[in-house]
Amino acid sequence: MLKSWKLKEVVLVSVLSVVFAVVYLLFVHIGNLWAGLIGPIAYEWIFGIWFIVSIISAYIIRKPGAAFISEVMAATIEMLIGNAIGPRIILVGIVQGLGAEAVFAMTGYRRYELWVLMLAGFGSAVTSFVYTYFMSGFAMLEPGYVATMFGLRAVSGMVIAGIGGKLLSDLLLKTGSLRGYAIARSGNVHG
Repeated sequence: MLKSWKLKEVVLVSVLSVVFAVVYLLFVHIGNLWAGLIGPIAYEWIFGIWFIVSIISAYIIRKPGAAFISEVMAATIEMLIGNAIGPRIILVGIVQGLGAEAVFAMTGYRRYELWVLMLAGFGSAVTSFVYTYFMSGFAMLEPGYVATMFGLRAVSGMVIAGIGGKLLSDLLLKTGSLRGYAIARSGNVHG
C-alpha cells in the first residue's frame, strides 16, 4: 500500500497523526466534562473531531490508505500519550479509518470534492457508531435516544471532519507548505 508513497507523504501523514493524537486526547477530556453535564449524547456533537485526520490526510495525499493509516497512527499515538482505554483505542482508529477509506475507495481515489469529504466523515460516523453501539451498550438505551445520537454523530462527521478537514487543508495549502503534494497539483481546492 505504501510502496507508491513518497517519503515526504509518509512524513506528512506521520506529523498529522501526532498532532491529531494530541487533539483527540484533548477532546476526550472535553467530552468527559460535557458528558458529566448532559450525558453520553455530549460526545456525539463533537465526534467528528476524531475522524478529521483521515479526511485531511486523504485530501492532501490522495492515495489509497491515507485515511486509514493516518487514523490508526493517530489512535496508536493517542494510546501512547495516555488515552484511558489503552490498546482498544487502536481498534477504534481502525474502525473509524475504514469508514473514511471505504468512501475514497468507492470513488477510485479520484474524487476529493467537498461532498466526498463529507461522505467520508459520514462513513467514519457509521462504522464508529456500529462499533460503539455494541461496545458501549447502546442497546440498553431508548431507541429514539440512540437514533438522535447517531444523527448527531453523522452530522458531526460531515461537518467537523468533512467541512472542517477541507477548510484546514485549504488553509494549509494557502501557506505554500503543501507544494508538491497531490492537493496542490489538483487545482481544485474549491470543489
